[in-house]
Order: sequence, then structure tokens, then C-alpha cells
Amino acid sequence: MVNYVLAAAARAQATAMMAELDAHRPGAAQRLTQGALAEMQTWPELTVRRVGEAQTGARCSVAGAYEPGPPPQIVVADSASPARQDFTALHELGHHLQQNSFALMEAFAHQPDRGVLLEDAACDAFAAEILLPAPLVEHHLAADGPTAPDIVELWRASGASRMAVCVRAAQHLPAPGHVLLLETGGQVAFAASHGLPPLRRGSFQGDIPTIAQARAGQGRAQGPTQIRYRDGILGRELHAQTAPMDGYLVAVLVTDSAPWRTFTPPTKDTGPQAREYICEHCDEEYRSFEPACSLCRVPRCPECGRCACPARVTERLCQGCFTLHPPPMFADGADRCLDCS
Repeated sequence: MVNYVLAAAARAQATAMMAELDAHRPGAAQRLTQGALAEMQTWPELTVRRVGEAQTGARCSVAGAYEPGPPPQIVVADSASPARQDFTALHELGHHLQQNSFALMEAFAHQPDRGVLLEDAACDAFAAEILLPAPLVEHHLAADGPTAPDIVELWRASGASRMAVCVRAAQHLPAPGHVLLLETGGQVAFAASHGLPPLRRGSFQGDIPTIAQARAGQGRAQGPTQIRYRDGILGRELHAQTAPMDGYLVAVLVTDSAPWRTFTPPTKDTGPQAREYICEHCDEEYRSFEPACSLCRVPRCPECGRCACPARVTERLCQGCFTLHPPPMFADGADRCLDCS
């Protein structure tokens, strides 16, 4: 099954990361709150550089990168605001902590994807935890979940980056959903997800219902919508609310229990459902949205790359290397291929 990291799992990992940080650098969390990038540049065990955004590699949800070295290096895009640079630096510090601690890496072993999604989500949660203390967050975000205007108010009051505020808000969603930061053109600048497939930074959402309405008006809108994933695939219908955020648009989307409405039952799962298949060649069980073969109507297996069509050449299994080979690779009557005989 595909693994969608819950905000609670990422937050639990972030709490363990805070303990790891305090064990190695007591009091560092407080100093990082006052200026993360400046503080980290004084640490002799890390090299911290600011470069153009195109030079960061941008493999994360932020404009930064971590290279384990040696020596370990953190790269932050200098095109961002100081608040965003601090969030990015802390996100990359999260990678550094997790990739250098066996205790933290243990959490990855329980994830179907070996922790790829959890590691990145935990980096966001760790950065947001440092920049936005719990009392401040709880003062601005209601117990029944964040509204889009609440998120804007928390951002103004905290001085933290928009990204950090989005992560904190996603931790308080009352149901599966997203908190999106959208550029004026409709592209996702940042996405914090809870219990739903994560959204890629840079994906275009500007023409989906509610978002399109907000862009055409004053930035405020609410109603049902469907998020667009890879190749134009639409997810399930969600309750959405937006608010302007000084040149950006923040959007809160949930499956149910929308805090801006009196009663919101769960939306119908109108998104496409991936079919399950069992590969006829390697017995791998898999799900796929990939285009199906025009002959057998089965998409290719991600393990062996084959659909359900029979092989064009009859293959035999070598008893030496246990690899399938075409008949010319065997001598007459031999059960081992020419390479093994």
C-alpha cells in the first residue's frame, strides 16, 4: 500500500529530534528560535552555505539541501526571506539529525517506503516546532481546527515563515486534508498534508474550484473542490477555505469537520481508485494508475516491468544463476545457460 504520513507520526519523530538536539547541544533550540541560520553558521561540525535557488538541488519540500559529507553541509537558497531561510535551515538540520542517529532512523523501519515520506515530513514538523511554540499556536488556532484566516493571524503574530505556520496548522487539522500555500499564479509554493497523498511543490492548482474563485476575487472563498495530482488525476472532494496572505493564498482543505462550517459530513471519495494487480511473471502484488497495455489491458509491473502479455520469446530459467534467458543461451539439453556452464 502507498504510505501517507500522518501529522501525528511526523510530530512524534520531531519530538525525538528535539531530544536528540538537546542531548548534543543543550539550549540550542532556544538559540535557533532567535535566528536559526545565524546560529547554525557558528557550529563547527556543519558547513552552512547560502546559494541561488537553482543550486540547491530542491529535492525537499523547501528550497534547500543536505549533503551528509563528510563534512556534512547544509545549503539554503538566498533568494528567500530571512524567515523562510530559517525554516529551510531547520528543515535541513532535521535531515542531519535523522541521518546521523540510529535511534531516529529506527522509526523508518516501520514505514512501507522505508521512511522517505516520514523523514521529510518530520523535518518540516521539527522546524515548525522550534519556530512556533505551542502556547502561541494554541492561542491563535481553535481547538476544533484552523481556518484560513486563523492561519494568517498566526503568521502575522509569530514572525515565523508562512511555511512553518502551514506545518503547524496541518498538525491541528480535524480530519485528513492539506494546508496549501499558493503563489499568485496558482502554483503550490508549499504544502503540508495530513492523512492524504502529499502534493508536489510547483504543481498547478489555480483552476480548481474554490481556488479559482479566490484568485478571481479578493482571495477569500470556500466550497467543495478536488486537488489535482500527477498527470491531472483529481483526488477526492474536499471542503476548502482560502484567505489572502500578503502576495500568497493560503488554503485549508479537509475531508470533513471543516471548522468554518457548523456541520460538514465526510465528503464522498470521488477520486480515482487504483486497481490491484498480481504480476503473472513475478507474482508481485501492486497498484497502478499507469496506462494499461492496449492488448492485455494490464499496466506494467513496477518490479519486473512486464504487463500480462506472454513473452515474445519463450524463456527458460537457468538453474545456475536463476535468471530467465532466451533458448539460444542454452546448449542442447543443458539446464544452465552458456554463462554458467
